[in-house]
Amino acid sequence: MAAPDRPKRLPNHAILDGEALRVSRLRTSQGLYSLAPKEVFWQSRYRYLKDHGYLLRPRYAPGWKPSWIDTNLDPTFCEDSILLIDYQVMDATRLSDGELVAIKSFVKQGQEEQVAQFFKTNRHSQNHCVRIHEILPDPFESDLGLMVMPYLRPCNNPEFATVGDVVEFVDQTLEGLVFMHKHNIAHRDVAVANIMMDARPLYPNGHHPIRLGSTPDALYPVSPLPRGGRRIQYYYIDFGLTSWFPPGSSPMVIGDVGRAEVPELSDTVPYDAFKVDIYALGTVYLKEFESKYKNTDFLGSLVMQMRRERPQERPTAEQALQEWQKIRATLNDSLFRWRLVPKSEQGIERVVNDTVAVAWEVILLRIMSTGRYRFPSAAMPEHPLLSV
Repeated sequence: MAAPDRPKRLPNHAILDGEALRVSRLRTSQGLYSLAPKEVFWQSRYRYLKDHGYLLRPRYAPGWKPSWIDTNLDPTFCEDSILLIDYQVMDATRLSDGELVAIKSFVKQGQEEQVAQFFKTNRHSQNHCVRIHEILPDPFESDLGLMVMPYLRPCNNPEFATVGDVVEFVDQTLEGLVFMHKHNIAHRDVAVANIMMDARPLYPNGHHPIRLGSTPDALYPVSPLPRGGRRIQYYYIDFGLTSWFPPGSSPMVIGDVGRAEVPELSDTVPYDAFKVDIYALGTVYLKEFESKYKNTDFLGSLVMQMRRERPQERPTAEQALQEWQKIRATLNDSLFRWRLVPKSEQGIERVVNDTVAVAWEVILLRIMSTGRYRFPSAAMPEHPLLSV
C-alpha cells in the first residue's frame, strides 16, 4: 500500500518510518494517547458546551479516534495527541467570535460563584480579578458548575525580562489586592500560579493552549514579542478558598490553606485573612524577583514590610500600595528598559552583556529622538539581551 502523502506543513522529523513507526503504532494500540478518565469528563460535555457556543478541541469530540492512525505521522506533531494537564480547566473556542476561553469545573459550595459574579459586574480600573463570561449549570451533576472565563497564560511564562516588566507586575498586583480588600474579599491563596496574564499582545498569532511553546497547530515553536511597549494585563484567578466578609465583621479565619507558607496559618488558632494575603504577595515578589535578580533590590523594603513575622506589623494592602508608589517615584524611567540581571551571572559575563545593552539603548534613543521613524507597538524591536 502506498504511503500517504505528507502534509505540506509538517517538518521532516514529524514523519516516522522503520522501527520508530512500529514503536509508535504499538504505543498507540496500547492506549498511550487514550483519553484519561478525567478527560472523559469533558468529552461527555462536548455537545452540551457546543450547544452553548463553546467548541472543545477535536480530541474531546464524541467517538474521537487519533488522527495519526494508519499514517506515518509522529503523534507528537498531531494536535489531538496533547493531553490535558489541569483536568479542572478546559480550553475552548467561543463560536461567536473565535476567541479562546477557559472553562473551569467547580463545586457550587462556598463563595466562589458569588465572588466571581461580583467581579464580573465591577469594571473598576483597579479590578485585576479574572472576569467570567458566564456560569453554566453542569448537565450531569447538580452540585457542579462550569465557569467560562477568558483564556489566560501563566504570568511568568515567558519569564519577565526587564525591570519595567517587574514594575508593571507590581503595579497591577498591588492594585488588585487593594481592590479585593476594599470590598472585604480575602483571596487566601495568593501565589504566582494564581496570577495569570492576557498574553495576546505577546503572541499576535496565538499559541497552543496546552503546549504553550508551540503554534496553535502544535507543529512549530513560537516565540513571544517582548512585553515592553505592550499593555499586558495581569489577573488574580481561583477563588475557591476566598472569603467575603460582611461589612463590619471580623476577618479572623482558621484553616491551613493556600500555597504560600505563611507563619500564622492554623487549623485551630484564628488569624487575619487579609494579612495572609499581604504576606503571600510579598513572597511572590521575593521569589520571582528580589531573590533572583541583582537589579530588583528596590523591592527590598516593600518585601520586608509585607513579610513581617507578626501579622499586625504588616501594612494593609492600601499602605503597601502607597509604599510602592513612593519607591516607584524614585526610579528613573530609563531603568525600566534594562534587562533583569540574574544573580547567578558572573562578573565578566555581566560586563559584556551590559556593554551591549548600553550600545543598544543609545541606538534606540537616537532613532526615537530623530522623529523620523516610530516603532509601532506591535513592531518594537526586541532588546538583544532580553533572553539572556
